Amino acid sequence: MALTLRPAISADVRLILEFIRGLAEYEKLRPEVEANEARLGATLFPAQGHPAAECVLAFLDGAPAGFAGFFPNFSTFLAKPGLYLEDLFVRPELRGRGVGKALLLHLARLANARGYGRMDWSVLDWNEPAITFYESLGARRHREWQICRLTGAALVQYA
Repeated sequence: MALTLRPAISADVRLILEFIRGLAEYEKLRPEVEANEARLGATLFPAQGHPAAECVLAFLDGAPAGFAGFFPNFSTFLAKPGLYLEDLFVRPELRGRGVGKALLLHLARLANARGYGRMDWSVLDWNEPAITFYESLGARRHREWQICRLTGAALVQYA
């Protein structure tokens, strides 16, 4: 079993969208996916300016196995940027083969190489397999923090 990781390129947009939809299915959030290939491509691989996020793809024996989508954030307490892992997904039939761990460790090395002060992500409170996995790597959950979000009509009203 050969596991390889590589940064996504614009030709990977369809595959990235497939992984995003797979993650949404797993998280029971499929109706919330509004992304399409055109919007995703323009956001990740813009003709001008900086991409809003980056992706790393994982392949097992040359077949697409999973991805991680991430972007920089900033800690005022550390006065340093950080890496925010937005999505981590491994195809269900390929879980338990080290793909998720390889992706996470790759991002941790990348965060260190870039001089970032930390790496953050969220996990659904019912996702016990993921929680156990993250904690086995040394991740610490911050149970006192709650995510707040303005989106859709609630955000647009302030345009």
